[in-house]
Amino acid sequence: MSLIEIFTDHILNRKSLKDYVQIRKGLNERGEFNDSELIQAEENLQRLKRNDPIIYKKMYDLLAEIFTCDRGHKVEYPINFIREVLRMYEPHTPPQKVYEEYKRVLEHHFCDA
Repeated sequence: MSLIEIFTDHILNRKSLKDYVQIRKGLNERGEFNDSELIQAEENLQRLKRNDPIIYKKMYDLLAEIFTCDRGHKVEYPINFIREVLRMYEPHTPPQKVYEEYKRVLEHHFCDA
């Protein structure tokens, strides 16, 4: 399995990104995020799951819908998901706002797909 396949599996199946950090240390591939970003993303996801389970579920439902629509950029879907998760809990960026902005990806039509 390639690094992106392992990463995608961890995202889609809601596996711990802290575990992913340990797994990728044994691989000779570079990822999109550094260890601290992935750990922060995992902490944000756990905080979201605890404090706002509805948005947590909506984020994953939206990711599943994005994969179902498949506009030819499957490698980018889990990466973009984590980028959005990393924005959560920044000042003036509550989870609901991140979700609403992330939802707009469904309206985007790729011209190279």
